[in-house]
Amino acid sequence: MAADGKQVVRSSIWYTVANVSIRAVSIITTPIYTGMLTTADYGKANTFNSWIDVFNVFACLCVVYSIGRAKLDFKDKFDEYMSALQGLSSSFGFVLLILAFIFREALSGWIRYEVPLAVGLFAYLCVSPSVEYMMQKCRYEYKYKENILISVITCVGQVALSITLMLLFNDSRYIGKILGVMIPTAAMGIVFYIRFLVKGKVFYNRQYWTYAMRIGLPMIPHALALILLAQMDRIMIKNICSDADSGLYIFGYSFATLLMIFTNAIGQAWLPWFNETLYEGGREKIRSIQRKLVLLGCFLSFVFIVAAPEALMLLSISNSSYWVASAVVPPIVLGTLAQYFYTNYVNVEIFLKKTPIIAIGSCFAALINYVLNAAFIPRYGYTAAAYTTLASYIVLMVMHFVMVKFILKEDVYDDFFMFAAMAVMIGVGFVFKAMYGTGIKAAVIRYAAAAAVTAVFAFIFRRDIITLINYVKKRFFGNNK
Repeated sequence: MAADGKQVVRSSIWYTVANVSIRAVSIITTPIYTGMLTTADYGKANTFNSWIDVFNVFACLCVVYSIGRAKLDFKDKFDEYMSALQGLSSSFGFVLLILAFIFREALSGWIRYEVPLAVGLFAYLCVSPSVEYMMQKCRYEYKYKENILISVITCVGQVALSITLMLLFNDSRYIGKILGVMIPTAAMGIVFYIRFLVKGKVFYNRQYWTYAMRIGLPMIPHALALILLAQMDRIMIKNICSDADSGLYIFGYSFATLLMIFTNAIGQAWLPWFNETLYEGGREKIRSIQRKLVLLGCFLSFVFIVAAPEALMLLSISNSSYWVASAVVPPIVLGTLAQYFYTNYVNVEIFLKKTPIIAIGSCFAALINYVLNAAFIPRYGYTAAAYTTLASYIVLMVMHFVMVKFILKEDVYDDFFMFAAMAVMIGVGFVFKAMYGTGIKAAVIRYAAAAAVTAVFAFIFRRDIITLINYVKKRFFGNNK
């Protein structure tokens, strides 16, 4: 039975609250990490997480994408399917673990981490996916409380253990940070692995394995491209520049992408209504609301850009060497805004079941990002990666626009308005970046200018703002049937 409107909206609200709360914990603990880690150690610890994300795509075969559809196709045997699903991914992960052990020296040299960490990464990938599988299962069964509980336990466990192990690994604190993240997730993964097997009682089933691979394998290029697009910068900075530069970039990048908490929350509220309205042919309704959401995304991006210098100071109050990272925030924020915009076109492609097109765009954007990084990071240092990221997401936005507008021949959005907003925000973003400086005077001038821009913005778009507020009230607090 499908969930009613209130249940879906309630789940969406609680997921948003949980994500914001968990990220708040991350923000609060950032000064602790920056105080305990040098910029080099901070870079090495976070770059290792990037390697986990990259190898996870191959180790898990992207079968996680099959869970939503399997919930419909195997309604009465969903527990069996989930049990077999993790049997498939853990089996392939174990094969990769054996290969990693055999070629451990070469692997260690390639990713530039100690042999135990290199091999431990693949051991971790044998069990850690079970956490994501359980969270996805809970999501599709609308068990949002269980899902949130998993996230909270993982977050708190990682923070507590990371701090403890960093104190123990005093001479190599990045190792303590890495292990502090991996151990709690691996422990929960083992618990859920056993739970899936006990409840589903299936490890191998040809039908389930074939079903999962048919959906998952074609998504590998797409998933890998997105991860590379998000993580490639820090890996290349580490290899081309230094661990310290990687740490600075990651610090600024992490703050800038906090914007995604809000853009993702907007997307959760928007997508169900979008699908229903597009199915009914209400394109004009979509265009009307989507223009308001474009303005909201622009305003949130503006706030992040204006507040970046002071925010980064607060997040690294005990270590001023991190403060220069504010230089990467504006282009990364603008890249996140472009990502928010191009997701509109992705929603159309998914609605029309044209997912191979999505992979093409993602792979091309990742290639562009790599080429630009290789060309400009050696010349201009780690800050160049922020601009190549922005360029890559703009390319992706343009590609998805072309695909929807000219290949699929769908006219859903006010395309000119969205691209014009992106162009204006790029100009405004770099104007305010030029206002970054040290001292109270620079901050006062920047915030005074920001107040003036906000007042003008609010006056020009006052009707749109009122409409948007009414829309949010209706979606979250109205009578959903």
